Amino acid sequence: MAVTVTELTPTTGVEVTGLSGGRLVDKAVAEECLAALERRGVVIYREADVDDDDLVAFSRLLGQVVPLPMGGHPTHPEIQRITRDPSKSPLAAYREGTFHWHIDGTTDQVPNKATLLTARQISDDGGGDTEFANTFAAYEALSDTEKLELDGLRVVHSFAASQLLVTPEPSPKERAAWDRNPAREHPLVWTRGSGRRSLLVGATAGEIVDRPPEEGRALLDRLLAWATQPRFTLRHQWRRGDLVIWDNTGMLHRALPYGAASSRLMHRTSLQGEEAVA
Repeated sequence: MAVTVTELTPTTGVEVTGLSGGRLVDKAVAEECLAALERRGVVIYREADVDDDDLVAFSRLLGQVVPLPMGGHPTHPEIQRITRDPSKSPLAAYREGTFHWHIDGTTDQVPNKATLLTARQISDDGGGDTEFANTFAAYEALSDTEKLELDGLRVVHSFAASQLLVTPEPSPKERAAWDRNPAREHPLVWTRGSGRRSLLVGATAGEIVDRPPEEGRALLDRLLAWATQPRFTLRHQWRRGDLVIWDNTGMLHRALPYGAASSRLMHRTSLQGEEAVA
């Protein structure tokens, strides 16, 4: 089958058809994928049908794969099962939090470099599409005055901040469980070695360091609304077997709501992040 590559919006996304299975596990394909991620932020391999061995092998060609001990996969510690079925994932109860815009790994010392997600089963209730918002493009579109205002600001990311969006009045037991996950402080403007800058905002962003809580919250809300305008976003409608990869610190993402009894099942790997440039 011929390989075709299609750019999806003016700023974001590349769709690749005609590559599937073990054909993806190739150094040249990985190099092309990394180049596309740098340019377009999201790479979609339609109906790639990669098995778990090939998913991990392709991930390793792209970078250092993060082991996920709570992933729920019986044989591959690098793979996390994304589902609302508690029999398949110990984290199923928290999946409603992914219905809000977020970035993976913001409560780690360094957020993930990229995320790979492949559809084992798609939702049978009409939900479950994934949306992306390009925070590279959103930052670049800010005025010079706005960029200056953000320069040097730092933001605290926490699991609790994201869960409060789902459960605004938690019990003491729920709150204590959330707070066992460490909060992390990161630059609000994430700068790569290449000089590219993006906004590190989303559901886990709870407060701005050295700003009054109300003022910091207002700024974070304003930046999130700015970054998720239609001109910066892309919606992916899943087909079984799709493999989607995104530049994690340059792309917010969220799942559109799907029911607790949905058949939706994704397998995910994550790549080790790189420190921001000071």
